[in-house]
Amino acid sequence: MFEDQIRSNINKTWGFILGFIVFFTILIYLLGLFFAEMYGDPSLAFIFLIAALAFSIISSWVSYYYSDRMVISAVGARPADPILHKQLYDLVEGLTIASGVPAMPRLYVMDEPSPNAFATGRNPEHSAIVVTSGLLEMLSRDELEGVLAHEMSHVVNYDILLATIISVLVGTVVLISHFFWRWMWWGGGRGRRSGNGGGSGYLMLIILALALLFIILAPIASQLIQLAVSRKREYLADASAVKLTRYPDGLANALHKIAYSPIPVRRANKAVAHMFIDDPFKKRKGSSWLANLFSTHPPIDDRIARIQAM
Repeated sequence: MFEDQIRSNINKTWGFILGFIVFFTILIYLLGLFFAEMYGDPSLAFIFLIAALAFSIISSWVSYYYSDRMVISAVGARPADPILHKQLYDLVEGLTIASGVPAMPRLYVMDEPSPNAFATGRNPEHSAIVVTSGLLEMLSRDELEGVLAHEMSHVVNYDILLATIISVLVGTVVLISHFFWRWMWWGGGRGRRSGNGGGSGYLMLIILALALLFIILAPIASQLIQLAVSRKREYLADASAVKLTRYPDGLANALHKIAYSPIPVRRANKAVAHMFIDDPFKKRKGSSWLANLFSTHPPIDDRIARIQAM
């Protein structure tokens, strides 16, 4: 089961990277066609195509190798102190040995009163676990071990690769889409050619409509992609954590404290929300099918019930 999950996560990651390259290239090429018609210079379409391919490939490469650092920087985490956070280091060291991970994850702490945590990185050899100061203060040793075992499971199962890549590339798509939308809204579509023939004018309108469609749909698609990161990975990480610690109550009690703490994570944003062990915005969605469909996390009560049934 775990081997299938690892293989699935790796395949999904490369599929998502390829999808990003295709999506971004088509969007910029459509804009290039529009400008080629507007300025009467066919070479602009080719220039935009090459620029889009280069940018998307470079962005994907940077995301693969540096996305963990970008995510850690975005949430304002700092390296954990081996002396001040000795218990954290001791627990992760023990879990590293128990899980067979070849290298102990780097440890970071967010100065946040809200209890939460997430793991990031591209593989078990290059991984990191981030915890909030509130988590360290609120949980007992057994509860903290349960949370860290959950995050270590994400490392072992390569969940971190998929989740981290999605965080960076989705954020890139949304920013680019917002930029082009504002640019077109505030006059980017004003052309210099006023003598276009009817056919050329219609072609420009069609190209512009397609580009606008891509720009409008990009944020929606990015949200759906985040939701498509199967919520089963949270259930699997919970099960793996219990297998590591052999103490279901530790993780179950920790999830209860984390979920029902009313304090949101201030430095969290939509691009990284799905990486946390529980919703960092503290927006309890209820138990309806529709509410859970559009949630980045499975229902906490269901997770706890499954853990306690192990």
